[in-house]
Amino acid sequence: MMGVVAEGVRRSFGGVHAVVDATFRAEPGRITGLVGPNGAGKTTLLLMLASLLAPDGGRISIDGADPVRDPAAVRKVLGWMPDALGAWPSLTARESIVTTARLHDMSTADAAARADELLALVGLAELATAPARVLSRGQKQKLGLARALVHRPRVLLLDEPASGLDPEARVQLRVLLRGLAAAGTTILISSHVLSELEEVVDDTVFLVSGSVVTPSAAPAARTYRVRLAGSPAPAVRVAAALELAPERVGIDRGDALVALADEASAVDALRRMVAAGLAVLEFAPAQSALEESFLALRHPSAPLTPAAPPAPTTPPAPPTYQDGAAS
Repeated sequence: MMGVVAEGVRRSFGGVHAVVDATFRAEPGRITGLVGPNGAGKTTLLLMLASLLAPDGGRISIDGADPVRDPAAVRKVLGWMPDALGAWPSLTARESIVTTARLHDMSTADAAARADELLALVGLAELATAPARVLSRGQKQKLGLARALVHRPRVLLLDEPASGLDPEARVQLRVLLRGLAAAGTTILISSHVLSELEEVVDDTVFLVSGSVVTPSAAPAARTYRVRLAGSPAPAVRVAAALELAPERVGIDRGDALVALADEASAVDALRRMVAAGLAVLEFAPAQSALEESFLALRHPSAPLTPAAPPAPTTPPAPPTYQDGAAS
C-alpha cells in the first residue's frame, strides 16, 4: 500500500498509554493534518511512523514498507522533520545538509549541489556558512525542512513545521507543501495552529486521548461575523435589519456577531442586511470548520459556536474626595 497506513497502532510507556488505537490513511498527493490536544499522542505516533519508536501492537506501512521489519527501506522513502532541530550545532547550514545527503548515500558532488538547491528553496542561502547553533528558531525550522527533503522523499512527516516562522515564511511553506503534494508526495503534518492547517490540508486525522476518532457532522448552526463600513453601533443596526432582539447580537472588536440556524438562514440574513442599506464589508463564519470540529471533540456537550460576548458594562464612578478623605 502506498502512502501512510496505520491499523490499530498502540504504544504505552509503563502505565501511560500514549497511543491507544490509531487507525487511518494518508494518501499520496494529498496533505493530511494530524490534529489533537497536548498529550494526545501525536508526537509518539509520528515517531512510530518514522521508524524511530517501535509500536506495542498494530501495523504500519510507509509507502509499502514496514518500519518495524525493514526500517532501512522506510528511511529511504521518508522525510522526517521533528518539532526541534536535532544534532550537529557546530556544523554550518550547508554542512548539515551535505552530511544528511551523504548519509543517504549521495555522492559528494551531488550532496553539495543538493545542499545549495535546498538552501535557496527554504530561504537560507545567505546563512549557508552560519553554524546551526546561531540560527533563530524559525531558521532552524527551515534547516530541518531542508534536511527532510534532501533525498526527495515520497513520504513527508512534519511535526509543527511552521513553529517560529514569520508570516512570509509561513506562506512560502504552504506553497512549497502544495507543490510537493501536487508532485505525488504523501504529507502528514502535526500542528496546533488550526487556522493555518486548514489552509493547506486536504484531509484531517483527529487524535484524542491516544485514539483516532471521527467527528460527528458539525451542526448547521454557526455564529457569523458581520463587519460594516463606517457604521457606528453595528450590533444595533444588524439586530434591526434582521428583526432580532438586541441581546441576540453580540459585538467583538467592532464587528457584530449573530448566531444563524443554517446556511439558508445565513443567505437570507445577508440579503436582508443589504436590503436594509447596511454597507456589509465582511460576512463569514466567526470560526473555521476545523476549529469547530476540534472543539466538538474536546467538548461534545458544549455548543460549537461561540456565544456572543456580553455588552460592555458602565464602570463605576471613581470616588470623590473631600478634605483628603474619600467619600
